[in-house]
Amino acid sequence: MEFPFDINQLFSERISILDQNLIASRQSKEKPDLRVKIATVLDELGKASAKAQDLPAPITSASKLQFQKHQLYLMKDGESSRGRGVVVGFLKVGYKKLFLLDRNGVHIEVEPLCVLDFYIAENLQRHGYGLELFNFMLQHQNVEPVLLAYDRPSTKLLAFLARHYNLRQSVPQVNNFVAFEDFFHKRAVSQLRRVKKSDGDIKPYSLMEREAVRQEQRTLPWPFAAPLSPHRSVSSQCSQSPSAGSSPRRVLPCVTHPAFAGDSREQSPHSPLMDCCRTRRSNSLSRSQLGFN
Repeated sequence: MEFPFDINQLFSERISILDQNLIASRQSKEKPDLRVKIATVLDELGKASAKAQDLPAPITSASKLQFQKHQLYLMKDGESSRGRGVVVGFLKVGYKKLFLLDRNGVHIEVEPLCVLDFYIAENLQRHGYGLELFNFMLQHQNVEPVLLAYDRPSTKLLAFLARHYNLRQSVPQVNNFVAFEDFFHKRAVSQLRRVKKSDGDIKPYSLMEREAVRQEQRTLPWPFAAPLSPHRSVSSQCSQSPSAGSSPRRVLPCVTHPAFAGDSREQSPHSPLMDCCRTRRSNSLSRSQLGFN
């Protein structure tokens, strides 16, 4: 890709690394007008990449790079265009927090280095420039291609990865990223965190917490056990005040409360309430026999 100014003046290296500062050399740091030209190059590269990938809008531009913590590897051919140089293409990478599915369908939270945009000028493709640029990035980042995540890779990029790095078996994702099988196998356990999907039926408690409550309630005698229907609640002065939120409501044992003494429902023969009723009945009989009516 040619420009109406000297590319070699902007980019001193064959492959220059740019970040949010848009500084490619000592000259561009000292001369603001050179940074304006660098911004022009990035904007035109972003437009060409979006057109090649049939994207509705560019995902790479100077303004985007200035507000994102990404790195852009820009490659030039300094000898072309009568010594003024041409831009061959670019590769943009950056770290992103992703929720990916492994082969078993388990959600994994990870923050890998991602390939975000990759473009080689059409008239310069199939000359080995793309492989050279990609290998330079791998060396600079000290990362294997299988440990990268790829954002919306084009069919050309997928074919490129299969041909040069034997990356063929990808794990289907619900987002636009592509990760390959060995991404989950080779990555250290400390870099992966399994994420449990929230379930509407168990909010705001986990299954383990709810099962513990159920087990505890099963061990209590009637009427201290929770009712079978989840929509019914036991109203009693012996119950604790409900806590904030929607915590499970529990009933405290209160065996001498008079509210239960005259309950006509069938009681368990070994329940504390039945013992309390029997004691009171015995006392009442004794008093009547002694003439204390």
